[in-house]
Amino acid sequence: MSAYVTLERRFKRLADLGGAAAVLNWDQAVMMPKGGNAARGEQLAALGGLVHEILTAPQTGDLIEAAAAEPLDAWQGANLALVRRRFDRATALPQELVEATARATNACEMTWREARAASDYAALRPKLEEVLRLTREAASLQGAKLGLEPYPALLDGFQPGLDEATIDRLFAPLQERLPGLIDDALARQGRALEPEGPFPVALQKQLAKELMARLGFDFDHGRLDESTHPFCGGTPTDIRITTRYDEAEIVSAIMGVMHETGHALYEAGLPEPWRHQPVGEAHGMAIHESQSLLIEMQACRSPAFLGFLAARLAETFGQQPALAPDNLIRHYRTVQKGLIRVDADELTYPLHIVLRYRLEKALVTGDLDLHDLPAAWNDGMQELLGIRPPDDRQGCLQDIHWPVGAFGYFPNYTLGALLAAQLFRAAEAAIPDLLAHIARGDFEPLLAWLRTHVHEKASSLPLQGLIQEATGAELGTEAFLAHVGERYAR
Repeated sequence: MSAYVTLERRFKRLADLGGAAAVLNWDQAVMMPKGGNAARGEQLAALGGLVHEILTAPQTGDLIEAAAAEPLDAWQGANLALVRRRFDRATALPQELVEATARATNACEMTWREARAASDYAALRPKLEEVLRLTREAASLQGAKLGLEPYPALLDGFQPGLDEATIDRLFAPLQERLPGLIDDALARQGRALEPEGPFPVALQKQLAKELMARLGFDFDHGRLDESTHPFCGGTPTDIRITTRYDEAEIVSAIMGVMHETGHALYEAGLPEPWRHQPVGEAHGMAIHESQSLLIEMQACRSPAFLGFLAARLAETFGQQPALAPDNLIRHYRTVQKGLIRVDADELTYPLHIVLRYRLEKALVTGDLDLHDLPAAWNDGMQELLGIRPPDDRQGCLQDIHWPVGAFGYFPNYTLGALLAAQLFRAAEAAIPDLLAHIARGDFEPLLAWLRTHVHEKASSLPLQGLIQEATGAELGTEAFLAHVGERYAR
């Protein structure tokens, strides 16, 4: 048996262990009783330790070197490069650090849930300090191995090929242009009628599943459940989407499901022959976010789809003026300088990310102490959006990312929004009647285009190479700014 084939078998086992951890994480968020948290933390730490042990074994390194001398096709060569990259990142970390991080982030997440509800940052800070300490240690070790500074090493872990220079280049025109666009939108927008509930949860679930199926979600290989923080997890053949419902509100809940379905469609569309190899996995979080935002923001918030959605809402919950197409359009185009990132509109959302990018970079480099995080957060919100949180629940406690150690993740949300606009523009050029299909609730042409140009490529190309092949240009801000200019200038 060749060294490369042996290596593939080893990484299939790693993929299976990762899939088990993904389902355990889903269970923790959806089903697990609170008392199971300590044991679950040990289980996840054990799985993480086992993955690290297999990945960093000397035999893995020997196989990588031997496989490099064998004849490989393009996909195998790309896979070997990603295997080597993963090996290099993993061997930079001692197993004790990997297991300690798993325990610390699990404990910090559970503390965060209580601290957020009570707006008690002081209760979270000791555990967050431990997570940040371990994150800095890992980032320094991996950065040294990869020739990167610590924060860029964290960025690279969430989106290979992403660096600070790219983020700064793309964020600069957003910081320059968005404040004016926000002010213009606020001055011209009409007031949307608020839909009058109740909207029974059972009917919301029924409609959500219908829309998911129209988008292309396969319920033989996935399910929809409820959790405090909506997410998409599981594996490509066992996809777990979660959302949350409110009987008094319907319009944002629907879009939350559409967003997570975009993530799910990407996972389901990854190339089957390579699903257990690094080259067959999702490219990174900027690409992943582009798929959820393309479905939610570009397709499902378009007037074409909102006309279709208005009819289905009326059929499900009864006729009312607030659910008419024109009012839905006004509702989904409402701009507001709000405190909460997950509730932000397309125009203000990037500024929420700019704030988090600045703060997490300063935390990792040591330029900002966690003791000063709440004040720095509040000052940043005042600078970027002209508003100030009244408490930490609506400020620095609102996101789960830092408590679970996801420093370096936040920029991917806005990079995903930029790419979503760029990809949708390319899809419209390739499919002239695309919006007519979407107006009928028919997403097959769009999904087929995404399968060909994004999903089936998986991680076989570098970041900018994938974007260039799909859209004909490197990632930029022009398509996004044109999109929001057209949508919110009316």
